[in-house]
Amino acid sequence: MEETQREFHHEEEEEEEEEEEEEEEHADINIWKYILGFSEMAVVKCAIDLGIADAIERHGSPITLSDLSSTLGCASSPLYRIMRFLMHRGIFKEKLTTQGSPGYAQTPLSRRLMRQGEHSMAAFILMESSPVMLAPWLSLSARVLANGTSSFEKAYAEDLWSNTAANPDHSQLFNEAMACDARLVVPAMIQGCPGLFDGLSSLVDVGGGNGTTIKLLVKACPWLQGINFDLPHVVSVAAEISGVEHVGGDMFESVPKADAAFILWVLHDWADNECIQILKKCKEAIPEDKGKVIIVDAVIQEQEEMDKLTDARLMLDMVIMAHTTTGKERTLKEWGFVLGEAGFSRYTVKPIRALQSVIEAFP
Repeated sequence: MEETQREFHHEEEEEEEEEEEEEEEHADINIWKYILGFSEMAVVKCAIDLGIADAIERHGSPITLSDLSSTLGCASSPLYRIMRFLMHRGIFKEKLTTQGSPGYAQTPLSRRLMRQGEHSMAAFILMESSPVMLAPWLSLSARVLANGTSSFEKAYAEDLWSNTAANPDHSQLFNEAMACDARLVVPAMIQGCPGLFDGLSSLVDVGGGNGTTIKLLVKACPWLQGINFDLPHVVSVAAEISGVEHVGGDMFESVPKADAAFILWVLHDWADNECIQILKKCKEAIPEDKGKVIIVDAVIQEQEEMDKLTDARLMLDMVIMAHTTTGKERTLKEWGFVLGEAGFSRYTVKPIRALQSVIEAFP
C-alpha cells in the first residue's frame, strides 16, 4: 500500500514538473509578444499610410513586389519586409500573377485597411495610433492608482472632449473612426434585430457625430425622420443629409424629442452617474407609451459566456480606461443597474454580429 502511494506521489511530481516546463516554454515565447507587440499596430498603420491595400485593389489582380513598389514609390527591399510581416499575420496573401510570378493579393482583412470602402476600418486604426491617442497609454497606471487621475488628463492637462474640440483635425479623424464602426454595426443590427425600428416615425441619434449612423438608419428605414444630435462644434461641420436634421446641444441638459433615442458607443465613455443622467434625458425625450431607448454598446461577458470577441471587448475596456476620465465597458449586471437607476421599467439585450450588443430600454 505504501509503495503504491509513493508511486502515485512520484507520478504527480513528474506531471507537475512537466507542467512547469511547459509554462516556462510558453513564457519564453509569449513574453516577446509584450516586448514587441507595439510593432503590429505600427506596421498596420504604415500599410495604411502607404496605401498598400488600395494599390492592390486598384490593380485588380495579384501584383508583384516590383510593380507594387513602383506604384507606391517605395524602395523594394523595405517594402518586401513590410509585406512579409503582414502576410505572416494573414493580412495579405501570396498568389500567382497572370504571368505566373509570385504576387501579393487582397484578403477580407486587408480590405479593411483600405481608405475607402464599406468595410474600411482605416480611420479607426489611424485614430487609435495617432500621437493624441497613444500618449495616454504611457500613463495608464495614473488611472489605476488609488486617488489616481485620468491618463488622458495626465498627458494633456485636459479631457479627451476638450482636446478634440480644440483640435479640428483630430475631431475629424475621431468622427471618421466612429463612422467606420457605424458602417459595420448598422447592417449587423438591422440583420440581427428585425423589426427594431417598426412603429417608429422619428429617431434621434444621441452623440451621432458626423451623421453617418443616422444616415445609414434612415436609408435602411426610410419611414424614419432622423435627428443627428451632438455638440455644436461637431454638427456644425456635418454634411447635409436627406431626411436628417442636425441639432447641436448638450446631452446632459436635454435631448431632442423623438419616438426613440438611439445611442451608439457613447455611454461607455462615462461613469455610472453620468450614464444615468444621459439616460434620464433620453427617457424624457421619448413618449411614455411607445417610446424606447436603443443602446448599442459592448457587454462584457461572464467567464462561461465568452465568445470570439471577448478579448476585443476586454481590450476596448482598456482603451476606454486610457482615453476617458471615468468610462468603462459594462457587464450585463452593470447595464441593469444604470438602466434601473434611470427609471426604465424593463430592457432586453440581444447580441449581434459585432463587438456591441443591442439593448432596448422601455419607460
